[in-house]
Amino acid sequence: MAKKKSDASAKFNKRLNKIIQEYESLVNRKNKRLKAYNGIYHRYRYPVITAEHVPLNWKYNLNPIANPRLMQRIGFNAAFNAGAIKFNDKYVLAVRVEGWDRKSFFAMAESDNGIDGFRFWDKPVLLPENEDPDINVYDMRLTRHEDGWIYGIFCTERGDSSAPPGDTSMAVASAGIARTRDLKQWERLPDLISSTGQQRNVVLHPEFVYGKYALYTRPQEGFIEVGTGGGIGLGYVTDMKYPLVENEKIISEKAYHTVYELKNGLGPPPIKTPEGWLQLAHGVRNTAAGLRYVLYMFMTDLNDLSKVIHFPGGYFMAPQDEERIGDVSNVLFNNGWIRDDDGRVLIYYASSDTRMHVAISTVEQLVDYCKNTPPDGLSTRKSVDTIMYLIDRNASVSPDQK
Repeated sequence: MAKKKSDASAKFNKRLNKIIQEYESLVNRKNKRLKAYNGIYHRYRYPVITAEHVPLNWKYNLNPIANPRLMQRIGFNAAFNAGAIKFNDKYVLAVRVEGWDRKSFFAMAESDNGIDGFRFWDKPVLLPENEDPDINVYDMRLTRHEDGWIYGIFCTERGDSSAPPGDTSMAVASAGIARTRDLKQWERLPDLISSTGQQRNVVLHPEFVYGKYALYTRPQEGFIEVGTGGGIGLGYVTDMKYPLVENEKIISEKAYHTVYELKNGLGPPPIKTPEGWLQLAHGVRNTAAGLRYVLYMFMTDLNDLSKVIHFPGGYFMAPQDEERIGDVSNVLFNNGWIRDDDGRVLIYYASSDTRMHVAISTVEQLVDYCKNTPPDGLSTRKSVDTIMYLIDRNASVSPDQK
């Protein structure tokens, strides 16, 4: 009997050591900048966060008596759609972690350099609930507001009480709001109160505007279908403890035969520059293979957030290579970026609802991109005219300038 226990213990420890070594190898892996470069941003070879980064003690019962075969007890499907913030000189992501049970929750992961070495904090976020409990929460945007709080605005999903009997797929999406000072203890505020339909992508502007909180919204008629609504909106809230959004208007509309023809929504809070606010958004179009999500950019006026001053045509970033494959394929989504003091911008994006990546640019490059990329002419002929204009301009460049 003693020999059997000894053999079982040895097998347990051998398997545990192997799992730990594999985990540490993954977490400590150095990222590599890809050679392909478009002058706008650099991509990196490896994802920065995956489901495999979830700590082992969240997955396994590590007691050899209770779990002698060291079987995984809790499963995690994906880690994606993370908000981002620089906090205590660390690069911190509020990651959407999805379990095998389809439930998502938030967990903080941090890195010293923002490119690799991300580790989850000891425990997931214990998000307070309101009187109407959330069934699912996801896609948190983090905003350090000038009022002194860090706000997390996220989608809270509940079943649709108006669904026909037996239909358990219909849902209602609202914008949940919480705030914190340390990213650990959270105060839950009421959900956003909106009269323009369901709200799945809501972003808080970092500054007061006319003494009010400014929020970028994405109203739509249904949980999945936008209906006659849609577009990126802008509205104002007087008191975040009673977050009634008022004077909401669309500032970035859907448009036929564009990368945002079906849906669009803002990604992270905007970045302030001397020339305007940098805005990063996602756009959705329909294809024979399903929905395709890409990222696009625009800039708004420093003093009038509703005024779009630069709007580059087409997408800023689209899924490529392995990024195309995952739980929901052919998707890029972004709800977090970090601007460093030196002007470097780390863009955190998810691919195919599965994993998190990073791309790196600078404020200067992004402003240049927004100002000097031609807008979408909304027709084939105008697209060709734009190309011809560039060809003609290049033909006039003297040899010593090339």
